[in-house]
Amino acid sequence: MCGRARCTLRADDILIASHRNDGPVRQVNMDRYRPSYNVGPGMNLPVVRRDDGSNSDGVVLHCMKWGLIPSFTKKTDKPDFYKMFNARSESVREKASFRRLLPKSRCLVAVEGFYEWKKDGSKKQPYYIYFKDGRPLVFAALYDSWENSEGEKLYTFTILTTSSSSALQWLHDRMPVILGDKGSTDTWLNASKFDTLLKPYENPDLVCYPVTPAIGKLSFEGPECVKEVPLKTQEKNSISKFFSTREVKKEQESNMEKILCNESVKTNLLKNPKEEPNSTDDEGNTSSTDKRDYDSKSSVPVPSLGDVEKSQTKRDYEEFLADTKPSKDEIETSPARKKQSIHSSTVFETPAENPQHGESQKWTNV
Repeated sequence: MCGRARCTLRADDILIASHRNDGPVRQVNMDRYRPSYNVGPGMNLPVVRRDDGSNSDGVVLHCMKWGLIPSFTKKTDKPDFYKMFNARSESVREKASFRRLLPKSRCLVAVEGFYEWKKDGSKKQPYYIYFKDGRPLVFAALYDSWENSEGEKLYTFTILTTSSSSALQWLHDRMPVILGDKGSTDTWLNASKFDTLLKPYENPDLVCYPVTPAIGKLSFEGPECVKEVPLKTQEKNSISKFFSTREVKKEQESNMEKILCNESVKTNLLKNPKEEPNSTDDEGNTSSTDKRDYDSKSSVPVPSLGDVEKSQTKRDYEEFLADTKPSKDEIETSPARKKQSIHSSTVFETPAENPQHGESQKWTNV
């Protein structure tokens, strides 16, 4: 589709771009032409058509309104220039509005570039499409004339479109039929067979860049229309890239901390066998490898064989002391008897103290 274009070309430039500067040229209504960076349907543009007058070899540079009004339209109808500003090349032979124009009403439209909008959800971003070397683009078009109720004759035209080129499919599914050389412009104006021209322009010299959405208003028509602007999506990508870079940096720092921690653990494991005494395989069926694994998982110290032997000796000594201590009865004995037992090696027991003995008195050696 082509609904906006830039045309600031002079009359001579239009003829040169159309390869029609070497023959007779007649101009019609060129005083209505107003160069603009933002031309849309309903506005006047110069077109190049065959001269059907006395000079059959010449052409006419005719200023017409963009947006076809068929000649059979009622004179009382209000013209709608947005209804047919494009014609699908695949169906021009089928629709009455275009089919009758193909034999003698073909023309050329030269512009410096055109605009197309890329849809992004509910938003649309316009792009300016042009030839890289700066030469004008020439479109295939059809024209017609219509007379209103006041007797005024109005010439209008429509631009043919085709499927988009492989390089511009991401932008839009349609594009104007571009005639890229003298042979194609000659064929479109004069030959009876022209179907080979109705195809996408695939050469790599057709390029584009984003422009301001302000061109959506026809009142915005200065050089700012073709000034390249940065895309908002690029700004978002830059912000996303910034945060993703920070996340990557944090992840790298975390990984480095894990590596250092693992290295520290390995170093401690290597040092522990030298600091702790090794245990024998038959001591509690625990190998030195098992002991190192246990040391790495627990901070509780494991007693060595020497420590165990010392503990056993201490317990034996404590039991010996306990056996040699006097009993409770002995501790509760009166001081007189304690003194007697200290100063004498014999104990005198009376029959009353030991009733099991039948004798009245008995000396017992201690």
